[in-house]
Amino acid sequence: MDWSQHYPAFATQTDSGPEQNGSATATAASKTVTADVTIADIGCGYGGLLFALAPKHPSTLLLGLEIRSSVTTFVHEKILALRSQPPTLSDHNYTNISVLRANTMKFLPNLFSAGQLHKIFLCFPDPHFKARKHKARIVSPTLCSEYAYVLAPGGKVYTITDVEDLHLWMVEHLSGHASFARVGLEEVEGDECVGVMRRETEEGKKVERNGGRKFVAVFRRLEDPPWP
Repeated sequence: MDWSQHYPAFATQTDSGPEQNGSATATAASKTVTADVTIADIGCGYGGLLFALAPKHPSTLLLGLEIRSSVTTFVHEKILALRSQPPTLSDHNYTNISVLRANTMKFLPNLFSAGQLHKIFLCFPDPHFKARKHKARIVSPTLCSEYAYVLAPGGKVYTITDVEDLHLWMVEHLSGHASFARVGLEEVEGDECVGVMRRETEEGKKVERNGGRKFVAVFRRLEDPPWP
């Protein structure tokens, strides 16, 4: 992935060596980003979590992944608008967040290298109520393995939903995967990211207005066992 267009403030120009151009030889230049994306919001919707977390992690690159093109465009334009604000109008310039239209279920390992991410958020995913649609849920045995691949040991998967059946489904599959262990309640309640996830997402605010329940579970990526 070339992330320089997503995070231009974190990009530096480098010379990639001589380039042949007819009879002349020129030096080709490219841009590289000085930091890796380490926080991913899968199914980011309108970006409430991204915009809330960005000022709390100013030196960390965050990426929202969204499959709907119109929603992706909205988030992208909002990011550009916030970046263009004068410094006096905003305490943070939001240069550390971006959004990408992508089908995570198909292309997650194409976006991130092994152990690159520190946090993955799955906030109010589509519950796909019908049994024949359960295969489309964002948590499955196969996807759990992909999350384990892109997460560094010690990294976390954060889940929240207002559908108890989906909550139990995600807990069952992540708890049952050899690479994950559920985080205890005390640590969950002390995690500021959990508070942001509950309060700042658009769906979270909607559930709050309607007096609904929010089911939260967090899972830690375990160290891989040594080879025999």
